[in-house]
Amino acid sequence: MHEHHDMPGYGCGILTVSDKGSRGERQDTSGPALREILAGAGFTVQAYEVVADREEAIAAVLVRWVDELGIDLVVTTGGTGVSPTDVTPEATRPLLHRELPGMAEAMRQASLAKTPNAMLSRGLAGIRAESLIINLPGSERAARENIAVVLPALGHALYKLKGGARDCGAG
Repeated sequence: MHEHHDMPGYGCGILTVSDKGSRGERQDTSGPALREILAGAGFTVQAYEVVADREEAIAAVLVRWVDELGIDLVVTTGGTGVSPTDVTPEATRPLLHRELPGMAEAMRQASLAKTPNAMLSRGLAGIRAESLIINLPGSERAARENIAVVLPALGHALYKLKGGARDCGAG
């Protein structure tokens, strides 16, 4: 039987990366969709921001949320593709202490079943201190699909990376 770790007690932050969104020219739909999904899964949404597609701007928020606020799960949406302005993975990678390639691969694989363009997604997932950082695509549909793929593993991941010692059978 597979062990389920509840999310209560875990906080999350949602960072939308969008030039147009940061200038108020486009309404963010991915961020609110993720907020609804994560809150529904039992996370406490502690932070939500929209920043421009700039490495320094993205990195500053990630560092503040993890290092200062200690937010358990940080998801970004946007900036993971191959456009010149897509720099979310570049902003994220140097901040990670350990990468979780399996999480990023699982998201791409699930999306690949729907569109060949999924192989153009460069989103990362990994650990900084005792927090998880996950880059999701920018479209609301893709963000929803991708968070659904990793959601079942998040409770277990957070429990273990915070030093949870209860043995968890693989199953």
